[in-house]
Amino acid sequence: MSPRTRPVADESADGGSATIATVERAADVLLLFAEAPGPDLGVTEIADALGLSKAAVHRVLASLRGRDLVAFDEHSRRYSLGVAVMRLGLAYLDRSDVRAAARPHLEELSARTDETATLSVLLGEHTRIYVDQVTPDREVIMAVTLGEPYPLHAGASSRAFLAFLPEEDVNAYLERGTLDALTRSTVVGADALREDLAVVRAQGWAQSSGERMDGAASVAAPVLGHDGLPVAVVSVCGPAERFARTLDECREALLETTTTLSRRFGWTG
Repeated sequence: MSPRTRPVADESADGGSATIATVERAADVLLLFAEAPGPDLGVTEIADALGLSKAAVHRVLASLRGRDLVAFDEHSRRYSLGVAVMRLGLAYLDRSDVRAAARPHLEELSARTDETATLSVLLGEHTRIYVDQVTPDREVIMAVTLGEPYPLHAGASSRAFLAFLPEEDVNAYLERGTLDALTRSTVVGADALREDLAVVRAQGWAQSSGERMDGAASVAAPVLGHDGLPVAVVSVCGPAERFARTLDECREALLETTTTLSRRFGWTG
């Protein structure tokens, strides 16, 4: 992370300027978490990146922590985004077209497949998050955690995103360093992923079994915009053993759903 160059208001300014400076610092700290490659940051990292004193960073973090905008790990002594940030994000997404447009289709897809239907959107350049899900009325189901970031190489929803991003973005992602394995089934080799992404692009959907979570399986496809880039990704997921028996039916229902939504967002391919 490189230090920010935007000037910060002088701490010795009058009350109004000092208040503005405090708000700006708090906003900068929150945005820094969104840009960071990992899930947490230490005080020194934040201070160095923003050109602030550690004392100033401690004050900002204390204020943010008091409002659940950041969380503190007593063991690692590091900070991460708090639950209030997820609430803000979901409130924003509630007002965005894709979540509102997709909701009735997720309900129909879940009812048709008798499995969980999910909606994901990109978060920054390297991760995606689930922003909605509809679960079936049956005893054993798969449920996802809304707002938790996942890398773009692990799981069907992630690879459905990555496969349809511009080639330069895909290359940058695969070449940026070590790809973490979330389970023993996660594919982490760049060459193997390139081959898989080519298949996903050609067929229009991705499938996975145990890549993101042991015992879970899914099939996913992108919702494309007018420019052919993914606006979101829809998936159908369930317990791996059961899902294997209904994969074809789930995929057919999924592709009908994503085709309808893609046309809603201007895709004409």
